Amino acid sequence: MRVVAKVGTSSITDDAGAIDRAAIAKVTREIAAVRERGHEVLLVSSGAVAAGVAALGFASRPADMRTLQAVSAVGQSRIMGVWNEELDAFGLTGAQVLVDPHDFVDRMQYLHARQTLARLLELGCVPIINENDAIANDELRYGDNDRIAALVAHSMKADVLVLLTDLDGLYTSDPRFEPSAQLVAEVAADDPLLSIRAHAGGSGRGSGGMASKLAAARIASWSGVRTVIANAGRDGVLPEAVDGVLVGTTFAGHDRRLPARKLWIAFAAEVRGAVVVDDGARQALTRRSTSLLPAGVRDVIGSFGEGDTVDVRATDGTVFARGMVFVTAADLRAVAGMQTRELPEGMVHEVIHRDDLVVLAS
Repeated sequence: MRVVAKVGTSSITDDAGAIDRAAIAKVTREIAAVRERGHEVLLVSSGAVAAGVAALGFASRPADMRTLQAVSAVGQSRIMGVWNEELDAFGLTGAQVLVDPHDFVDRMQYLHARQTLARLLELGCVPIINENDAIANDELRYGDNDRIAALVAHSMKADVLVLLTDLDGLYTSDPRFEPSAQLVAEVAADDPLLSIRAHAGGSGRGSGGMASKLAAARIASWSGVRTVIANAGRDGVLPEAVDGVLVGTTFAGHDRRLPARKLWIAFAAEVRGAVVVDDGARQALTRRSTSLLPAGVRDVIGSFGEGDTVDVRATDGTVFARGMVFVTAADLRAVAGMQTRELPEGMVHEVIHRDDLVVLAS
């Protein structure tokens, strides 16, 4: 089997953000156990920013982007050093791989990244993947490492994705505030995953939270990859998750598998607005897989630009699709409801091309 394991900041650093060597040693032992069974393992590791904050003696996580990027550079080398030392103890070789969104959106970069990771596995290495925070040219967070782990699982055709965190899994409500919260053990592939909601906040040391893990589970599920959200502190959690033992919350893989570009649009890209369409357009999009034309647009919400990702809503407010628009919100408002023959000269005929549209619900 091919396994992608992601470990969050809160699971490998202490309350002050310092690297918790014992926690990394524990995860490494379990990686070694999985490897001994003949499986391949790719590790996505957070913690660079928290480790950098601790190394520089900051009282709290910086808020400005330049400092965050600098801090991540300080922490990345330190956390890689610990991973390498712990892997060495088991005769395993770690290999640092830093990625950014471009590696998943651009086809050539996507293939190059996949080939590099595949070659590292052939060489017997444990790729240790993180976002290239130090030189990110937009926001520091790609989304977070949960989404990166899911996209890696997709690109590498993984059998299972294990998201290790400081909670036991997905609960019906936040167990830190609701004593009656119940653990959700399994989510079937045909469950309406988009209807599940969770708080975005985590421990405060990392960038993720349960909401980002749900987004990652959706990406992986729609890639056909079984996903497990479980507590990193549980003894033997990684081998058990790989073996199919119900630890934490397990999301079954979906029969429908989306290509990487559509996964990005559906679950990873930031949604900048919404387009409300009439019933005729909804049926055309969901049943005939057509492109969205201005004639079917009834309302435009937000101030998105060309190339941005938007929700596609029915008139009752239901989000049933998501896509990348060819027009700005201002231009679309001016032509909403117009037939193609009525459009101004030079105006694009498609609001969202079918190749850039993902139907989430019928």
